[in-house]
Amino acid sequence: MQQSSTALWPRVLHVTQPVDGGVARVVTDLVGAQLSAGMRVDVACPDGGRLPDAVRGLGCGTHRWEATRSPGPRLPDEVRRIARIVDELRPDVVHAHSAKAGLAARIAVRGRLPTVFQPHAWSFEAVGGVTAQLALKWEQFGARWASHVVCVSEAERRTGQRSGIAARWSVVPNGVDVERFGPGDTDAGRAALGLDEVIAHAAPLVVCVGRLCRQKGQDVLLRAWPTVAERLPLARLVLVGDGPDGPALRRQAPPSVLFAGDIEDAAPWYRAADLVVLPSRWEGMALVPLEAMACARPVVVTDVDGARESLPPGLVPHGLVPREDPGALARALIALLGDRWLCAELGRQAHRHVRNTHDVRHTADAVAAVYRELLGVAPTECRESINP
Repeated sequence: MQQSSTALWPRVLHVTQPVDGGVARVVTDLVGAQLSAGMRVDVACPDGGRLPDAVRGLGCGTHRWEATRSPGPRLPDEVRRIARIVDELRPDVVHAHSAKAGLAARIAVRGRLPTVFQPHAWSFEAVGGVTAQLALKWEQFGARWASHVVCVSEAERRTGQRSGIAARWSVVPNGVDVERFGPGDTDAGRAALGLDEVIAHAAPLVVCVGRLCRQKGQDVLLRAWPTVAERLPLARLVLVGDGPDGPALRRQAPPSVLFAGDIEDAAPWYRAADLVVLPSRWEGMALVPLEAMACARPVVVTDVDGARESLPPGLVPHGLVPREDPGALARALIALLGDRWLCAELGRQAHRHVRNTHDVRHTADAVAAVYRELLGVAPTECRESINP
């Protein structure tokens, strides 16, 4: 990866609970760019998943932090472990990613050294009832222990502000490795994936990449798909990923829907697709559409936080639909699949857009500017031992 213009930096500690999926990919790409820029970088995360091996392969220090996805009786131990890691490493900046790491890291550090919190979609949007109220109250309180809150979209920041979270904000849109994700031959990609039937019939292929869970909305997509299949009988849909909703989705799916399971590299699936769909119920700014567009594939996404901001203007009328609306989703898919020239042209526009505005090197430089601001106002003597 190209050397960034960012100045050399002291040590940064990233803390994250997700070790797979979008957050893990964001952390991996950011770590790679920061190491290339000359920073000393460590990651604290649970064992398992792809993240630990991925960042170790980049030359990053890793530290075992066992944590569950949700708050529970293990939280005090999780907080103590983060405090010990911080005390051992004495980082200059702690960068906590997503809700659980944001909770544990901010309690452990309590504002005693520069702390960046990056929600990657707000926790209170993922739940309902009393749980949502408690999550919101924590975010309102916990903001005092974040030196800076980095949102991946302006919409995510506005959601936080409207919800009463008072913070020092920065908006740093997600970026992708545009060298890794790039255009490729569709038929060659399908052949490599063993999609012989799709090739033989020149069948339209839709790909959805994401954890099989309520957030990503694959159940809405499966409700929309029969309408697509009725209009385009040869069309095939592939769900790439795994997760807790997998068994229910498999029971719901007709024969024209294929399940690829959990895969290490989604790029071949993007290149094999005519278009990529992500019908999320909530996001900050989803990574999958950016990766797909970098591969010159048009996308259809739901109008959640970050979606509109991530699309090139020409794709918005064709690729943005209301969330939880199977009818609108089906109409958008049919319209694009029925016009191959439009699909290809929107893919070219998408590719240019991501290269110009969502290169992960731009993202890393913007995050480094946040660190630079914090370290410029935080005296080194504030780096004290952190004890729970």
